Amino acid sequence: MCSDPSSLEGFQWLLCYLTTAKHMQFYGSFGIVMLLLVVTVPFIMVFGFLGALARRSGFAPFRWFGLGYTSMVRGVPDIAFFLFVPIALDQFVEFSRHKIKCSDSTEPIYQGNDFVVCAAAKMPLGSAPQFFHEAWGFTLAVVAFAIVFGAFAANTIHGALMAVPKGQLETARAYGMNDRQTFWRVHMPQMWVYALPGLSNLWQILIKATPLLFLLGIEEIVYWARELGGAKTGFFTYPHPDWRMWYFMALLFFYVFLTWASQKAFIWLEIKLARGMTSRTTGVRA
Repeated sequence: MCSDPSSLEGFQWLLCYLTTAKHMQFYGSFGIVMLLLVVTVPFIMVFGFLGALARRSGFAPFRWFGLGYTSMVRGVPDIAFFLFVPIALDQFVEFSRHKIKCSDSTEPIYQGNDFVVCAAAKMPLGSAPQFFHEAWGFTLAVVAFAIVFGAFAANTIHGALMAVPKGQLETARAYGMNDRQTFWRVHMPQMWVYALPGLSNLWQILIKATPLLFLLGIEEIVYWARELGGAKTGFFTYPHPDWRMWYFMALLFFYVFLTWASQKAFIWLEIKLARGMTSRTTGVRA
C-alpha cells in the first residue's frame, strides 16, 4: 500500500508516513533516552557516594579530592563537560591503543590541531559495524553524564549525611554498635529521607539534559523531531510543510508525563522511607 506515496491521500498517506524507516528510528530514540537514564543512574550514585565519602574522609588528600571534584564540576557549565569528557576519554583510549598496537610508529600523534593515530588504534575500528560506533558513543555519553551529575549527587548525599541528628548516632553507639554498624544500620537508612528531595530534583534535571546527547553525535528524540518535522525537499519520499511544532509538542507531552510519573514515584518512596520518623524531622507524614 505504501509503495507509491504519490497515490496516497488522507489517512492512508498519514499511516504510511508515520511508519517509514526514519520514523521507526524516531520511535526507537525514545528507548535510547530511557536506556540512558536507566544505565546512567547507578553510575551517578556510585560517583555520588564516592564523592560524599571522600569529603567526609579523615585522610586529607581524599577530603581535598572530594571537595575539589564536587566544587569544580558544579562550577563549570554542563555543556563544557559534555563536550570535554567524551573527547578527552576517546583520545586517551586511542592514545593508549596507539602506544600498544603501533609502538614502532615514528609519526607524531599531535600534528598541529590534528590528533592522528594509526588505523589499528581507532576506537572503534573503521571497519567495525555501525552498532559498535553507536555503542561507543553511548558509552562516552554515560561516562560524561555520570561524572557531571555524580558531583551534584555527591553534594546532596554529603548534606544528607550531615543532616542526620547526631543523637541518633550516639544512641546507636551507646547500644554497643561499632562505627561500621552505626553507619550502615542507622546513618544510611535515615540519610535517604534527607537525600531524596535533592536526588528527585537531580533526576528531573537529568531528564531535561538528555537532549545533550545530540552534542555527542547520538541521534536522540530532539534530533529526529527536528529532522522529521522540518519542511522536506524532493529528496524525501513524503514531503510536507514545516511540522516541527507538532513533533516538539509530542516531545513536550513525553517529558511532562515522564517528570509527572517520576514525581509520583519519589513522593511514594519518600513516604515509605519516612515510616517511623517524626514529621517534624522529615516534613513527611510517617
